[in-house]
Amino acid sequence: MKRLASWNHAGNLAFVDIAEPGFDPAPLGVSMADLNREMHSQRADGTLLVGIDSLLAAYTLVGKSWLVLPLRIRWLRSPLRSLYRGFALRRYTFSRWLGYTVPPHCANGTCSVDNPFFGK
Repeated sequence: MKRLASWNHAGNLAFVDIAEPGFDPAPLGVSMADLNREMHSQRADGTLLVGIDSLLAAYTLVGKSWLVLPLRIRWLRSPLRSLYRGFALRRYTFSRWLGYTVPPHCANGTCSVDNPFFGK
């Protein structure tokens, strides 16, 4: 998400932090578990995009459609959808392997690392 945000020079994407207190997924017709499982996005007309459809739209809107070119090939979509779901389930493990970490949240002299699956 940080990378997409850094590429969003034209402001074509708006980001919502689903971990913020008060966030309600009900108007989207999905659960928090759904949102944590795969990337979701919503078009201006209200259409909800999930998984590789969401990735394709987001990367296209930030001018990086060439990075997701294989997602446009019809016969590759099904296997790539399965690969994406496997990656999405293990994304925090992959991030740790690549050196990305979740910074601890500190308050009143006590620090903790939030579990991305169970919120704050």
